[in-house]
Amino acid sequence: MFREVTMIELKEVLRLWGKGLPKKRVAAQVGLDPKTVRRYLKAATAAGLHADGDPISDERVREVLLALHPVGGRPRGDGWTLCTEQREAIRRWLEVGVRLTKIRKLLARQGVRIAYPTLHRFAVLELQFGRTAPTIPVLDGEAGQELQVDTGWVGWLTLPLIDHRKRRRFRAWIFTAVRSRYRFVYPTFEETTARAIEACEAAWEFFGGMFHVLIPDNTKAIILTADPLAPRITPAFLEYAQARDLHIDAARVRHPRDKARVERAVSGVRDDCFAGEILTTLEDARVHALQWCREDYGWRLHSRTQRRPREHFEAEEQAALRPAPTTPYDIPLWSEPKVGRDQLVAVAKALYSVPYRYVRQYVTARADQQIVRFYHHEALIKTHPRQPPGGRSIDPADYPVERSVYAMRDVAALQRQATAQGETIGRYAAALLDSPLPWTRMRRVYALLGLVRRYGAARVSEACAAALAADLIDVRRLQRMLELASTTPPAPTPSARVLSLARYLRPASQYALPLRPAAPSSEGGESE
Repeated sequence: MFREVTMIELKEVLRLWGKGLPKKRVAAQVGLDPKTVRRYLKAATAAGLHADGDPISDERVREVLLALHPVGGRPRGDGWTLCTEQREAIRRWLEVGVRLTKIRKLLARQGVRIAYPTLHRFAVLELQFGRTAPTIPVLDGEAGQELQVDTGWVGWLTLPLIDHRKRRRFRAWIFTAVRSRYRFVYPTFEETTARAIEACEAAWEFFGGMFHVLIPDNTKAIILTADPLAPRITPAFLEYAQARDLHIDAARVRHPRDKARVERAVSGVRDDCFAGEILTTLEDARVHALQWCREDYGWRLHSRTQRRPREHFEAEEQAALRPAPTTPYDIPLWSEPKVGRDQLVAVAKALYSVPYRYVRQYVTARADQQIVRFYHHEALIKTHPRQPPGGRSIDPADYPVERSVYAMRDVAALQRQATAQGETIGRYAAALLDSPLPWTRMRRVYALLGLVRRYGAARVSEACAAALAADLIDVRRLQRMLELASTTPPAPTPSARVLSLARYLRPASQYALPLRPAAPSSEGGESE
């Protein structure tokens, strides 16, 4: 079986040969074949070495190795020559993703037949086929500068109060100092922006200070849109970074080397910290993780630095950290609710009013422990004091005047509107509102104002005066009075009797009968 001779064995062969030992004895002592020893000594003689007993340097051994194995390697066959002639075609096909088996078929169609092992060897050695880019270790940087963070599922909680077979899965935020590899683990149920800020605040307390740069993974809790040059950070976490003067240097997508110090930490925390542990609450998991970080992992010798992480951190990094925050950070709640038809916006199960012009539009809400702010196109449009779930904060100025009076049950404002139409109308409205629960009679006053718009203030004032005199406090009866007054015709006024001119009047001569004269008699006498 073929066995490669090491450099130490070759050096031993040359040393024994220099002391004058025969070739077969040298082969027996080193454990090589005599023919192999003869070939090596022949190459040594050709390189100018002599058996004079002088010490053999590494440079002389290198000369012998070069004589035995030339840089050019063994001579290539005809298949390699064909590959060299088709180098550009093979390179072009590989760049567009064509497989080597297909390239071999394409070359065969052109009359170039190459064995696949030769083609594969040529592509690997000459065209870097199948080779990944070399890994270059990134400098750790200065002490106290960078902190890498990753998150993942790490364990289960046992729920004995419900059912010993029931379990709940939890994840953890894992922070690793780049230089010392000191680690902090913070278990949570959720991977949200609020939990990310909460974990960062706990990390500053654990480390006793703040790092300058945070290198997170592309979790949606921190990074809104991943980009290798300009990633978009979520507004809530960006606001936190500004408040804590923290620089965010997000890792690129599918580039684990950007945060190599913490990339394999999830499996290590899951298997070494939480595996086999019986934990019933999240607080138990946090206490256990804190003890593991300080007493177990912190005093374990790191394979890369060959130092204990906690000892390394306390010696070099802790003094370089910025002071830890003294006041807790008020984690805001960001949301994008839609304004309803009633001008109310729901934030954290509480309702808040906004001006009427934003009805049915989306606004951006920021709610902290004290104040809720509303933005529209980055402009502040409204602020309210924070309300508990189920509460309301309504500003009457947000509503039109005709709507805000009824919505806010402002009886005094409604009374002023009625008085503005006339003193009598105002007194009648006051009589309508005269009740232990005046807001229950506001609709009657609105009906009274509707009569004013329909019949005019003068006529309604007269009707109100008559109704007040008769102690008739009823809007329906008042409306009936106005309707009857408008439908009754006015009484006719008396006037002198005038005879109308006859239609067919003619003079009296038209009615006279014409008389013919009598004829004389034949006897000459007078007629009778």
